[in-house]
Amino acid sequence: GARWNTKRHCSPSPSGNFLARAYNSRMGPQTKQCQNCKSDFIIEPEDFAFYNKIKVPPPTFCPDCRFQRRLAFFNATNLYRRKCDLCHKESISTFHSDAPYVVYCPKCWWSDAWNSLDYGRDYDFSRSFFEQLKELWHRVPLLALSTDPDSMISSPYTHDVGHAKNSYLIFHGDNCEDSAYGFYSHKTRSVFDCTAIVESEMCYDGMHSYRTNRCIGARDQLANSIDCIFCRDCMNCQNCFGCANLKNKKYHIFNKPYTKEAYFEEIKKYDLGSYKGYVAAQRAAEEFWKTQIVKSEYNEFVENCTGPNIFFSKNVKDSIEVQPAEDSRWLFLMFGLPTKDSYDISTRGDNLTESYEGCVVGANATRMLFCQEAGLDFRNAEYCKISTSAADHFGCVSVRKTKHCILNRQYPKEEYEALREKIIRHMNDMPYTDAHGNVYRYGEFLPPEISPFAYNETLAQNFFPLTKAEAEGKKYPWRVIERAEQMATLTAEDLPDHIKDAPDNIVNETIKCPACPRAYRIIQMELDFLRQMNVPLPRKCPTCRIEEKLNIWVKNQDRHHRTCSTCGTSFESKYTEAEAPKALCRKCYNAEVI
Repeated sequence: GARWNTKRHCSPSPSGNFLARAYNSRMGPQTKQCQNCKSDFIIEPEDFAFYNKIKVPPPTFCPDCRFQRRLAFFNATNLYRRKCDLCHKESISTFHSDAPYVVYCPKCWWSDAWNSLDYGRDYDFSRSFFEQLKELWHRVPLLALSTDPDSMISSPYTHDVGHAKNSYLIFHGDNCEDSAYGFYSHKTRSVFDCTAIVESEMCYDGMHSYRTNRCIGARDQLANSIDCIFCRDCMNCQNCFGCANLKNKKYHIFNKPYTKEAYFEEIKKYDLGSYKGYVAAQRAAEEFWKTQIVKSEYNEFVENCTGPNIFFSKNVKDSIEVQPAEDSRWLFLMFGLPTKDSYDISTRGDNLTESYEGCVVGANATRMLFCQEAGLDFRNAEYCKISTSAADHFGCVSVRKTKHCILNRQYPKEEYEALREKIIRHMNDMPYTDAHGNVYRYGEFLPPEISPFAYNETLAQNFFPLTKAEAEGKKYPWRVIERAEQMATLTAEDLPDHIKDAPDNIVNETIKCPACPRAYRIIQMELDFLRQMNVPLPRKCPTCRIEEKLNIWVKNQDRHHRTCSTCGTSFESKYTEAEAPKALCRKCYNAEVI
């Protein structure tokens, strides 16, 4: 199913001010042809008002192609060993050791031991802007891992993470403590093997959980719940097992009510400390879920919003996994403080305003245009990479705490403004043409072929999978990832079935993953957590476990056209008819469940 219906006639009113309304009155909907995939897409009057407000031209790529283009710059979970080019110590990096870039470890990159302005250059009007920007990306030191210096002290093996403490292999998160093995983890403590989990503690093997405690195997919006096991779409529940669509309930097993005493007696039949018992209980829950209704969308506390998993938002359209936001469109994976008046931002947010076409941008930033991995107290940035705590930058890389910079060279304010206007005219007069024939003038995001990552290293491959031949046909970079067979002292089959039988010295063993050539270890805080939660030792390496949940999460963003089983209303759902035969619109779902 398509993620966005590019012909849908709906979008928010970005500003509500007089100029926007006047612009709307002059401009009706227009159908454009995407220069990349050649499909038609519609630009609405409200969209034109937004583009006019931030003074950018309307897009020439359709929403899906814009999304794919941005994700081609987002290496979410692939890590490599690579020496820092400043201190020369071996470090962990998202850049492969043979990637032709200068890469500093976080400690060196954040230090004052170097100056990004030393790499500044004059703008060359005989060459296209993107050629010059690509060269700068290869010369200026890049950040090996997007992790703040404080997090690196106790959580050095995390990426796209801030304010982390004693956490390991957490990707894309914030305020994580004593946690490991997850993607998109926000304000969590003692959480293991979870994806898309927010404000939760002591949780294991969960997906899409919000404000949960001591929960296991949660799926699809378990919220405000305690001591729930294998529950789906339940809210404000406690001590429930294998349930779906429950609200404000206690002591239920497969949606059947029990007394407190009978509940605890009944669940003794399910020994989750045993690996075989855990798998059997999980399968039983999944089979039960198939018999239950599903609702059209998983959006809560929203007004005038469309798209999956949007929370605490208003006037947010065609977006995915957002909380909170206002007056925006085509957002993806945004969290923290509200994102406002922004279009086509793929991940981060956290008090981001009036921004457009960016990937991993935000945190107290405004007017971030065509940027990748930039923000943190920033204002007015265009075509910037890893620039922070500054203002008025154009085409800069790794520049911090300065104003009025172009290609890493600082200018007086008036000279900066005049040169910026001249460069924009030059970008339109001498556009860059990529290998696929797409023309890049001012207003286009970065061409995928200049990404520092191979296509199959990025989240684009998860959302828009290509074969090696297909990627090379589009001139996208591709990496053949060869992983040598790692030495192991045990196989997964050798592990004890029950966690109570796991010896203390299991942390000294190296275990062969059955799904890939890697070997993995059980770390001490993981063993302590598994024992406390009474769940078994994992049978796959952390990379395979994270990737498995990540792919399920990606698949859940697809939209499928469905018809309400009760009233016949049409809507879009993440579930196919085979996965959930009975699906209800929100109105009918609320009437039956709440």
